[in-house]
Amino acid sequence: MNKSAVVYVCLIILVIDLFTIVFSFRALNDAEKKNTFNENYEDVQISNGETEMLLASDVPIPDKISFAGERTPLERIDIREALTKELIVYTYLHSHTIQIMKKVPRYFAVIEPILKKVGLPEDFKYLAVIESGLEPLAVSPSGAVGLWQFMEKTAKEYGLEINNEVDERYNIEKATYAAADYLKKMHDKFGTWTMAAAAYNAGGNMINKQIDTQNERTYYSLLLGEETERYVFRILAVKQILNHPELYHFYVENTYPVEATRKYKIRKPVKNLALWAADHEISYKTLKRFNPWLRKNHLHDIKNKDYEITIPRKTENYK
Repeated sequence: MNKSAVVYVCLIILVIDLFTIVFSFRALNDAEKKNTFNENYEDVQISNGETEMLLASDVPIPDKISFAGERTPLERIDIREALTKELIVYTYLHSHTIQIMKKVPRYFAVIEPILKKVGLPEDFKYLAVIESGLEPLAVSPSGAVGLWQFMEKTAKEYGLEINNEVDERYNIEKATYAAADYLKKMHDKFGTWTMAAAAYNAGGNMINKQIDTQNERTYYSLLLGEETERYVFRILAVKQILNHPELYHFYVENTYPVEATRKYKIRKPVKNLALWAADHEISYKTLKRFNPWLRKNHLHDIKNKDYEITIPRKTENYK
């Protein structure tokens, strides 16, 4: 092969190499763009069974919203932004919000009648949502317990029994009555349901202190700690999303069913709750599912008090 041919072959090889490098770079760049593009989308299963790609974007803000009949001043920039923040959090915290939506019918069926009976605004059911995520066994790092997240001292002040065998903070019905009593007391003290909700989070003494320090009496005008600052807006965000899930692209069709139950009064000690459960055609595990307030495998300390143990009506569903 002569010298010219060698040079020609080398040039061809060089051109091919350059073309390969450029093509590979463009392919990699296109793949990165595609990945970035796809990260901004989420697959949503719509009602007809098809999958639709929805852009992850800003969230709709309602023109007006209220808590317990008290208007939220959305015309204020700071108030609107605070609500927007919490709507974004709950909209894109998908797994948490979907779990809440699944549990709502089951636990609201217990909470709503009690709130109505004691004359507390129904919107306080959303307070239980943000407190515990409707998880009956929830325990906070600070030791708050149950659906309503009572601390031990406050729980006892409002009539909940807590001892080695029993912790009624885990009793949804009794804890709801206790929470209602506390909130009504805070409403009498501060004059609005919004401030009562803030006091549920921060405590009445802290709210009093901030009122005296800042010479302000409304929740929306007080400077509070971050958790309390966000508290009512979290309630409002949950209320908005649960009432208008389609606006935030939530499609939860299969919720957890309301479980039909029966109650048994216990007037004398029970030496072995597992045997008691077996006598009523359920397992000890199922007994604890419906009665998490029972903390031991026995109930010795009756103290002339009637206890009600709840079991499912259809025991066959738990075997």
